[in-house]
Amino acid sequence: MSKNAKIAAGGVAVGLILLIWLPWWASLLIILGVPAAAYLMLDPSQRRRLHRTSRKQLRR
Repeated sequence: MSKNAKIAAGGVAVGLILLIWLPWWASLLIILGVPAAAYLMLDPSQRRRLHRTSRKQLRR
């Protein structure tokens, strides 16, 4: 398994565990809220640079 596949499998496992232990709305808030909070913590210049890059460049 590649590194990215292991990360994806771990994320799916954590998501399923959250859905079992927490109400669905709390799981959804965590799953959607963490990436949104990380994006909002970037500086405006970092956000611009992120918009200019492609997904292929992000995986380097």
